Amino acid sequence: MGNLLPNSASVGGNHFANEPAGLAFVEGVSASMRPVEAVIRELAQRDLPVLVLAEPGAGKHATAQRIHQMSQRSEQTFRWFQCLGLNPKDLELLQAGTGTIYLAELADLNAECQDRLLEALPQSHGSGGAGNERARLIFGSARDLEMEVKRGRLREDLYYRISGVCLRLPPLRQRKEDIPFLIGYFLRKYARDFHRGVPDLSAQTLRLFLDYSWPGNLRELEDAARVLVALGDEEVALGGLRAVLRKPEAGSNGAGISLKAASRAASREAEKELILNTLTRTRWNRRRAAEELQISYKALLYKLKQIGFEGYGTSSSAEKV
Repeated sequence: MGNLLPNSASVGGNHFANEPAGLAFVEGVSASMRPVEAVIRELAQRDLPVLVLAEPGAGKHATAQRIHQMSQRSEQTFRWFQCLGLNPKDLELLQAGTGTIYLAELADLNAECQDRLLEALPQSHGSGGAGNERARLIFGSARDLEMEVKRGRLREDLYYRISGVCLRLPPLRQRKEDIPFLIGYFLRKYARDFHRGVPDLSAQTLRLFLDYSWPGNLRELEDAARVLVALGDEEVALGGLRAVLRKPEAGSNGAGISLKAASRAASREAEKELILNTLTRTRWNRRRAAEELQISYKALLYKLKQIGFEGYGTSSSAEKV
């Protein structure tokens, strides 16, 4: 979890306090986030189990950690588990430990673990604090849990026990005013990780980010920032990212942008630019260009075919070295 960003923020600038690497809850300025943040502050002071609902990548984990950090348990341990693959023995931590435990994707919990979890839940909720012997429980889900109950995948009594305090997080497309703050945080985070300078994004790039609907939410935005910092050149990075950010979203399952796919797209764009620049410098002498690029003549012809330039250039007689 990082510190909250000040409200007077600018992308790529130096107006932010340093945040440690890792998960961060970035306080926003959007109308959809302000009431959510007020509820988070209230929940942090009450020792109730909380159910956090949101689309994949929208910040459920960071929100759970934020509640912990603002609570009286903040000096104790924050632990988190993916429910998929848990066994009843793993859930003994719920009864033996203190601090806060976040269980991600509750609907993935198997039937035996659901039974054990129901036993572990406190029978009554007080306003207790760090002195409590039980860990505080926070649950997260990207699925419709009422539908999971109807399908018999989730115990109805368990669902009603944990859904009394429910916090819904808006998707990124409903809080676009926060994108400059969020992208600024992620750029600085990866600039530290990669030991690079923080990129100053152009107005055109920021507009691209504001216009996109971000089906992968914060996770997708973070991956885009990581590509920008890793490649170190906004034009090269955006050459690949534009194709990914503007791709049709019909049938999207909400998964975040693949860093590997974005990096490949950006690398192809950079390779194309390098090849064409080299051919221009050698007056389209392919053999000389292949030597400068340190690839075989055949490989260069193949790459030219891939980028649709196989018919361009001089005649073969002009390619003698």
